[in-house]
Amino acid sequence: MSEAKPAINPWFIALSVVLAAFMETLDTSIANVALPYIAGGLGRSYDEVTWILTTYLVANAVVLPMSAWLSRVFGRKRYYLGSLVLFTLTSLLCGVAPTLGFMLSSRILQGLAGAGMVPVAQAILVDTFPPAKRASAFALYTVVLVTAPAIAPVLGGWITDNYTWRWIFFINIPVGMAAFFLSSRLVHDPPAFAAERASIRTNGKLRIDGIGIGLIAVASGALEVSLDRGQIDDWFGSTFICWMLAIATVGWIATVVWELCLKEPIIEFRLLANRNFAIASVLFFLFGFGLFGSTTLIPQILQSLYGYRAIDAGLVLGPGALVITLFAPISAQLIQRRIVSARLLLTISLSIVGAAMWYYSSFNLATDYAHYALARAYQGLGYGFFFVPVSVLAYSQLRPDQNNKASSLTNLFRNWGGSFGIAFITTASERREQFHQTNVGSALASTSQQLADRATAVTSYLVTKGYSGPDAATAAAGYVYRQLQHQVDLLSFTDCFRVIAWLTLAAIPLLLMIRRFKPAGKAAPAH
Repeated sequence: MSEAKPAINPWFIALSVVLAAFMETLDTSIANVALPYIAGGLGRSYDEVTWILTTYLVANAVVLPMSAWLSRVFGRKRYYLGSLVLFTLTSLLCGVAPTLGFMLSSRILQGLAGAGMVPVAQAILVDTFPPAKRASAFALYTVVLVTAPAIAPVLGGWITDNYTWRWIFFINIPVGMAAFFLSSRLVHDPPAFAAERASIRTNGKLRIDGIGIGLIAVASGALEVSLDRGQIDDWFGSTFICWMLAIATVGWIATVVWELCLKEPIIEFRLLANRNFAIASVLFFLFGFGLFGSTTLIPQILQSLYGYRAIDAGLVLGPGALVITLFAPISAQLIQRRIVSARLLLTISLSIVGAAMWYYSSFNLATDYAHYALARAYQGLGYGFFFVPVSVLAYSQLRPDQNNKASSLTNLFRNWGGSFGIAFITTASERREQFHQTNVGSALASTSQQLADRATAVTSYLVTKGYSGPDAATAAAGYVYRQLQHQVDLLSFTDCFRVIAWLTLAAIPLLLMIRRFKPAGKAAPAH
């Protein structure tokens, strides 16, 4: 059966939906750097306003797994446009929030609305472009997913420094209006989607899986709360976090069992029986883990150890986004023209990303901006060759009526990867800091003379600058201690990079299990 061709250029549709996806992805982290300003503006403590991030992520996590089902209930275009309107309206409410309670309520609604925008946008791209040109659409989608988290800290810092924190929410309004105007005129549900919508109705009546919805909401919310608040509340030292982890574990097991028993589940876990889709899902998880983990770690290193401003630290991430923008379209052409197989391109991608992480782990306190930017560019080169082949792999053996369900699952795994990656970075860096602090402390006896000589040299220098003897000695001791602490912090950060490197490289053998498939394209096979 031939596929229905859109009456308009599919690239217009692509640009309209990725605009909204970019806005939603940007909002997952743009508020991070503004939290101290928001705390001051609302008259609350910093710890209290961190719930601004948590409430958004939890609401997002609850709806994301159900986005495909909600698309079938309301119609994909109607659900997408409704989410876009609600997201834009709640952005306005966040910007004018007079109290923390009002802000948190608005962020919950914003998270609920934003959860469906990215997976639905991906599903629209898959259905809009024929298989022969789908890789190019994935290249555009790659640029959006990677660029938004990279520029969010820079943009958020610049806005709060030059205007007010409220504008980090207000900027969504014109973008949302433009995305709604374009999407309402360009996006349409494909003919095959009508049959998919009919599958959830019996004798014309909508079947609502209340138990499934409840299980997904509880399991998703508990998992996101535990990951986001775990390190803050000391993980297993907190009864609250222990309960959240237990509820999440039991909840997801129950969700999987329940959904597998249904003919028309909310989450189609049966898609994971397709080997290529299952491998792609694992790779999406590792993509989120490595990208969001490193995007969180690098600014933290630069600000705490090198004294960079938030904007300057964010600029280090820029080269990586630029390289991805340049090479994602190239990877699309390599796939479409069948010059390189998806398996080989993914092997190259994972090898480059793993090598970039090892390169990060070799840095010291004298490393300058150029080396960090170069390492990020290497990482971007690897990810530039990643997303297109893994997306092609995910949909390589699926029917058109499964595209919508598949986009929900792939985005769920990517979101999980990001949440686990950020939780790992915040936890491992602090735990490894304690480990290295103990090791360095135990080794001080053998280097005490060198430390004494160093402290004496610094004391003498400060005396020449006008310090009194006692003040110079105290300042010198503090300086030497800070240098040791910085070394300890750097060791803990490099350990995190090595773990990400090992996880990335460990995925390469998984590629050997990919089932052969023939991607659509213009060129004939070379053999």
